[in-house]
Amino acid sequence: MERVSVLYDEDCGFCRWTADRLRAWDRHRRLAFAPIQGERGDTLLADIAPEARLDAAHVVTPDGRVRSGGAAVAAVLQLLPWASPLAAVVRAFPGTTDRAYRWTGSRRTWFGARLGAAACPVDPGRADARP
Repeated sequence: MERVSVLYDEDCGFCRWTADRLRAWDRHRRLAFAPIQGERGDTLLADIAPEARLDAAHVVTPDGRVRSGGAAVAAVLQLLPWASPLAAVVRAFPGTTDRAYRWTGSRRTWFGARLGAAACPVDPGRADARP
């Protein structure tokens, strides 16, 4: 079985922390992880403008479908052990999931600091420093 690719911001400590937790959860090895900024990211995200790629994490299926941000959450959860009920909830409320994803992403530096993850980049256009 081909694995689903999860692309994340390698310069973000919170993003790396999250990818590490997902790797640990993925005991059946259904997910393959790669940084957005790498060669694999360039290849898989060729249809997304380079300046927009770091706006969210992305999931790319073996057939080339790309899901980003909140839409990527259900795609990942459905492949993880014991997460299919949570994936169903996420799929049932896509707007809420996307808002929650954006809210968390805009505060990734704050979360990273509390989790002990290395510093995340601060985008001056985001309210990144405070919850």
